[in-house]
Amino acid sequence: MIRSVLVANRGEIACRVFRTCRELGISTVAVFSDADAGALHVREADTAVRLPGASPAETYLRGDLIVKAALAAGADAVHPGYGFLSENAEFARSVTGAGLTWIGPPPEAIEAMASKTRAKELMGLPPLDLAGVTEDDLPLLIKASAGGGGRGMRVVRQLTDIDGQLMSAEAEALAAFGDGTVFVEPYIEGGRHVEVQVLADAHGTVWVLGTRDCSLQRRHQKVIEEAPAPGLGPELTDELHALAVRAAKATDYRGAGTVEFLVAEGRAHFLEMNTRLQVEHPVTEAVFGVDLVALQLRIAEGEALPPTPPAPRGHAIEARLYAEDPAADWAPQTGTVHQLAVEGVRLDSGYAAGDTIGVHYDPMLAKAVAHAPSRAEAARKLARALERARIHGPATNRDLLVRSLRHPEFGEARLDTGFYDRNLPDLTTPAPGSRHAALAAALADAASRAGRFGGGWRNVPSQPQVKRYGEHEVRYRLTRHGLEAEGYPEVRLDAAAPDRVRLEIDGVLREFDIARYGGGDGGIVYVDTASGAHALTVHPRFTDPGDLVAPGSLLAPMPGVVVRVADGVEEGCRVTAGQPLLWLEAMKMEHRITAPASGTLAALHAAPGGQVEVGALLAVVVP
Repeated sequence: MIRSVLVANRGEIACRVFRTCRELGISTVAVFSDADAGALHVREADTAVRLPGASPAETYLRGDLIVKAALAAGADAVHPGYGFLSENAEFARSVTGAGLTWIGPPPEAIEAMASKTRAKELMGLPPLDLAGVTEDDLPLLIKASAGGGGRGMRVVRQLTDIDGQLMSAEAEALAAFGDGTVFVEPYIEGGRHVEVQVLADAHGTVWVLGTRDCSLQRRHQKVIEEAPAPGLGPELTDELHALAVRAAKATDYRGAGTVEFLVAEGRAHFLEMNTRLQVEHPVTEAVFGVDLVALQLRIAEGEALPPTPPAPRGHAIEARLYAEDPAADWAPQTGTVHQLAVEGVRLDSGYAAGDTIGVHYDPMLAKAVAHAPSRAEAARKLARALERARIHGPATNRDLLVRSLRHPEFGEARLDTGFYDRNLPDLTTPAPGSRHAALAAALADAASRAGRFGGGWRNVPSQPQVKRYGEHEVRYRLTRHGLEAEGYPEVRLDAAAPDRVRLEIDGVLREFDIARYGGGDGGIVYVDTASGAHALTVHPRFTDPGDLVAPGSLLAPMPGVVVRVADGVEEGCRVTAGQPLLWLEAMKMEHRITAPASGTLAALHAAPGGQVEVGALLAVVVP
């Protein structure tokens, strides 16, 4: 029996595996990069081993170092998690070659399916020959042969774009997986991303644990997943199950795996088989009442599965909480997580209060999962839990998730991978209520200096107080008659404390929970209400002229490395608004940086290979 497991991964999935290991009485070993020295998964493990360096290529992709770490820490088994080396057959061989138990499928099964090109050939679906591609084949999808998660994927709609998109996809795939091989296949528009969870033991039993729908994606990376996939019909469901079993038996599979399909016009198109645990595995666990990690461990120990799996029950939906700004081309965010509390649903996270989101890895903060008797109830439960969550720190996609779960298309299960292409503007409009949130923040600030007060409290100064939060300037005076606030005739102050303000707005009492981070005149105030949350920048009373940004300045939206500068872009050239100027690599994804206006490129401060911090001046365009 397994006594000690090293998880060859980081973040949320490492914490997830550790949780099950603790429940089973198995000791745990973490590995960590220099960037992850204080990470939650390191704190939760019984022991931890450092992998010198910060980039994935130096650390979590170094199978030799991970095997040495397992042996040094006394582990007798290795769980790969997802991503990194989880689908690397040579790593699996090196683990078993060192006398350790590999908690995953046989290396031969990984080899057969880890390359998407070989997997398609195994299923009788070879990829396109790029040399023979014509306009009639468009649109096309370029995909990384190794890995997943949307990295190394590009949609091509014009033949003239192929070379540039190939180069970009290859570079991103090489950075993420250590393998820049890509292939091309038809891009099916309006399809649904549906997958089947399989579990197989060494005794010939293959379980099919239902379907999942993962159609809501950005940049080919999943955002919301659910089980079972709604509206497929029994015949199509049976076909998907049969194809999944065929894939598992064709490779003599063992352990947990996922067979992915694109479903369009009632037909299933095979995409790939992921020979590992999926990010979205909790929705299947909730519906079938199983612990997939525990089953992985038992299968690795040689146990046989029961002849049939448990019966499904209800519906589950998972939302991935990312540190990113959907309205700014999904730009990842970095910084300190001050608070992360989501109540009433399952929360799998790799971060806790006080942790820092860095630039080296995926920006996923956590996964929130709701299970209920019906799909509508699960969606309602999850949306409300996210709406009331306390998430203080870098900007997140929380509002987008809440609105997605409440969108009519989602409610009616009209699902396809173009959901965000169609609906992103409506889903990213500023949240209403920020004006009242700014007033509440100002009153909480007053209470922090004067103590708790109510509607009859009289402020000694007779001059109005002026505060600016975000885009709102708040002018108010507190007198013996109550609150006098310019532009807020509908508001009456009921009570105020440094951390909570209660206002009567048009006759309705509403509470505002206040938390401020950052000293002096600046910082950020987080205002949580029953109808949503607001993050408001506190503007200082006086602005340093040196802090002003010249018109036309192009600032780095995130910290990262300059991957390349566009051909022909140099100081003195003419540019047009929206023209790509350079690309930043951050959190394993490439991000295109475009000209903020049309004009002349007066200055270019970025060069390939250069590291930039958020807010760094990249270029100046003179209109």
